[in-house]
Amino acid sequence: MSATAAETAAFSTGLTAPFALARFLEADAGPARLGLVAGERIRPLEEADLGAPDLNAFLAAPDWDRLEALTAADGPWRPVSDVTLTAPVQPLQIVQAGANYRTHVIDLVVAHAPADDPRPESEIREDAARMMDERAATGEPYFFIGLPGAVAGDDVPLVLPSYSDQHDWELELAVVIGQEGFRLTPEQAMDHVAGYTICNDITTRDRVFRADSKGIGADWYRSKNAPGFLPTGPFLVPAHFVDPSDLGITLDLNGERMQDASTSDLLFGLPALVAAASLNMPLLPGDLLLTGSPAGNGAHWGRLLRDGDLMEGSVQGLGTQRVRCIAEGAGGSR
Repeated sequence: MSATAAETAAFSTGLTAPFALARFLEADAGPARLGLVAGERIRPLEEADLGAPDLNAFLAAPDWDRLEALTAADGPWRPVSDVTLTAPVQPLQIVQAGANYRTHVIDLVVAHAPADDPRPESEIREDAARMMDERAATGEPYFFIGLPGAVAGDDVPLVLPSYSDQHDWELELAVVIGQEGFRLTPEQAMDHVAGYTICNDITTRDRVFRADSKGIGADWYRSKNAPGFLPTGPFLVPAHFVDPSDLGITLDLNGERMQDASTSDLLFGLPALVAAASLNMPLLPGDLLLTGSPAGNGAHWGRLLRDGDLMEGSVQGLGTQRVRCIAEGAGGSR
């Protein structure tokens, strides 16, 4: 996690779990290493410590008791603030849920109601609420696919591509898959969740719909998958430490609160999401499943990302990611 001197002095992991996993960089600029975080300390995890050759192999059959025992052991512990944290996961697949916060979708229906709609706003909102309740009762989650190459930690700035000035934020709770799962039922789904992390699903708004292909639908490839467009982490928190049913989600832009919601407002809960996502392809150890973003993105506020912005995104108990934005060409080369 990169930080100014003032931010470093006030550093706190923001974790409530006894321990979590992270990946970190050392001063010699070698490859990222897997680490165990306990309190404000971190120690590297070797293969012998992990009992598996790598992170995803561990997540396939996680032995959390093994790691918990290490938290009380002597070893090469150091302050977390002494290392640079990067994305805590290396997924092979990323599945993303869209339109999955009830209040957010209702707000969107109201905002996009035709100007000649004779109904008062209260009636439009009530009709939208009924539509969402019916969708939750009889419908299915909506998914699209992200590219693993877009995953980045907050150790690097978010480079805002010069082809647009409409880059937006969408903070989300992300599920990290453990044991491989294919065509799961909702009752089986949570047994395949290893843990949770934070993702910010950056979107270029004027690339979502194409003028030359209006009948095809949203173009999520062009609008979402630029390098670094999925800031992730900084921690992977074991699932048994987290109740995902009512977690606070907040995003501050330059110190001003933009998103402030709870996962209790999810239209489809995690068992339904994981089960539905597993129907087409097996979910693999280390994969990410994004659960959707609540109201309060830049399109709502009429204020999109600019050079120099600082986003601070938190999910209750999972820590905080701090992502600085730079314009392409202003120190950014992508």
